[in-house]
Amino acid sequence: MRVFEAFLSCGSVCTDTRSIVPGSVFFALKGASFNGNTFALQALQAGAAFAVVDEDVGEDERLIKVSDVLSALQECALEYRRHLNIPTIGLTGSNGKTTTKELFNAVLKTKYKVHATKGNFNNHIGVPLTILSAAKETEILIVEMGANHQKEIEHLASIAEPTLGYITNYGKAHLEGFGGVEGIIKGKSELYDYIAQTPKGLALVNADDAIQVEKSAACSRTTFGKTNAQFTYAIEEYDEFAGIQFSKGTTSYTIKSNLSGSFNSTNLAAAAALGIYFDVPAPAIVQALTDYVPAMNRIEWRKTASNRVLLDAYNANPTSMSLSIENFAKWHKNGWLVLGDMFELGESSAVEHQAIVELVQRTNMKKRCILVGKHFCSTNWKGLQFATTGDLETYWKENGAPKDAAILLKGSRGIALEQLLHLL
Repeated sequence: MRVFEAFLSCGSVCTDTRSIVPGSVFFALKGASFNGNTFALQALQAGAAFAVVDEDVGEDERLIKVSDVLSALQECALEYRRHLNIPTIGLTGSNGKTTTKELFNAVLKTKYKVHATKGNFNNHIGVPLTILSAAKETEILIVEMGANHQKEIEHLASIAEPTLGYITNYGKAHLEGFGGVEGIIKGKSELYDYIAQTPKGLALVNADDAIQVEKSAACSRTTFGKTNAQFTYAIEEYDEFAGIQFSKGTTSYTIKSNLSGSFNSTNLAAAAALGIYFDVPAPAIVQALTDYVPAMNRIEWRKTASNRVLLDAYNANPTSMSLSIENFAKWHKNGWLVLGDMFELGESSAVEHQAIVELVQRTNMKKRCILVGKHFCSTNWKGLQFATTGDLETYWKENGAPKDAAILLKGSRGIALEQLLHLL
């Protein structure tokens, strides 16, 4: 039996024997420290209907032998994407991918049956799993695409075959893998390159970003921006929270969001513009974006026992770190900054971490800032600094943590600043 035929007969896939879905297709993926082939028979015993393998693991008519399991997974996803034959939104960018994806989902699901990437399943494994987990009734598919090297977005687009592409921005993320800012622009723009070659493909473009306008020139486009765009909006600031105002026909609409930072106004505008393009009623767009509450450790306000904590500890790069510091310092002059290292910056790491230190020193918060990580410890910072999150945790246990304050926890995933929440 072909892999795709097996999938159609089952309707679900799995890659982990610890969470086998009865009647699913098990893909025996390989990693640096595991080989799924060794668990294939176990997966069948646990209830999988078929197991896709690329090594000899025994005799069972439910085993499907292929030359490479990962390639088989990706090819199966591509076949299913074509089988669904529905509008598919591909989005990437240096910052705000997951937040924007969630905003897109919130708006579109008010009118359509939408399937979107769960969490940040946005790599060469996550993208096919996202596609294969879409119900056959799905009307719109939203696929987040992450990358840290050139040609990755090109590859992911070839699997998801997006009909509409959106790039949130070009920022200083994964500098090491992309080889600098120009490499980032080239790598992320692979999505526009794909859309330009797609019959009836469309790019959603921020008309206020000159680089995006340039890189999407070969695409059919729908644009949004503060002026000179098909969908125009104005920024509305409500304390520290992002908001926008836009018009449709003769009616003006205002969105007050739960997203901290005026920089999120662009994400709101993109979601609103997408909704208008897909004929979602404006009042439904407003309600969806007003009601959306961030989660998953991304710009998420949490009320703790003694403080209010803005938890943004899932990812960090120089662009997002700078924006977060500037916004927080503007609205919380008596608050605390707890900043963790930014990873994957390569040769730019020392310069970029020092630039963040200098930014903090220009704010009113330099006496209430704590730095965590070996990269920040290599700067000329004169305040509190700790090599690891555990070291800061120990310090707070012995000396007490801040109380009755607003606190920003911002750092890369590997620093795990959320481990400090129990002390706050």
